[in-house]
Amino acid sequence: MSTFPISYIEPVFRPPSEAHSLILPVTNGCSWNRCSFCEMYVQPQKKFRARDEEQVLEEIRRCGERLIVQRVFLADGDALVLPTRRLLNILQQIQTHLPDVERVSSYCLPRNLRKKSVDELKELADAGLKMAYVGAESGDDEVLARVNKGETYESTLSALDKLQQAGITRSVMILNGLGGKTFSEQHALNSARLMNQAQPEYLSTLVVTFPGGESRFREGFADFEPLDRQALFAELQTLLHSLELRDTVFRSDHASNYLVLKGTLGRDKQALLAQVRQAIEDPGRASLRQEWQRGL
Repeated sequence: MSTFPISYIEPVFRPPSEAHSLILPVTNGCSWNRCSFCEMYVQPQKKFRARDEEQVLEEIRRCGERLIVQRVFLADGDALVLPTRRLLNILQQIQTHLPDVERVSSYCLPRNLRKKSVDELKELADAGLKMAYVGAESGDDEVLARVNKGETYESTLSALDKLQQAGITRSVMILNGLGGKTFSEQHALNSARLMNQAQPEYLSTLVVTFPGGESRFREGFADFEPLDRQALFAELQTLLHSLELRDTVFRSDHASNYLVLKGTLGRDKQALLAQVRQAIEDPGRASLRQEWQRGL
């Protein structure tokens, strides 16, 4: 009996838009793995390491013998932590053995671009890396510090600017509710300010959730007061109202969201705001997810 050509260490995560992509792990876990809100890679088997390069290249070769693939997602949490040389080798092997691939993408921690030049990123783009998913989470430095993100407004903006200059599409995530009641407004306003400066091609909002409980999160944010559903909508309204984006695809369709929103900013800004207002003023008429329908 034949086995799948890639060896995975569970759990494996990918963005919703990569549902039909080949997931190719080039690292295991996350090199930072200190964000107090994130439980994706806390299991012992997900301790960070770069996967053996020859094993990855062999898996690419085996995939080429058995599969027809159009998209590849480089896992786990931050493939771009790898040296440019190694990434180029992986991308070149994808081109060789999976010639139908149209797009390669990856999660990207802003910190992992500090030592990569725009020219290096252009090399990666030319070799097939077309999209990076950047978890900004917030544009507010106080919120970022409370959740131990290891980033600031400026470090995130710098990474997003580098990606833009290199021609790599940016999909940015903001976490609705991350600042709790105390920092809700500044979280929304400064996140909008960051997005207005960066003008990403894609922007999505997810709702902060704690499936494993809040104890880890509260180690650095002891006075955190979670937002209820209506307060989450109010924060989202502040964010949308403050966004001045020219041509950004906006989504809040991740399973963590109560309210599914889809549009392009700024063209659809008023329509999206109207949907949020309805959720606030008349939730019975809004198409909201029930608690059992939500998840990480």
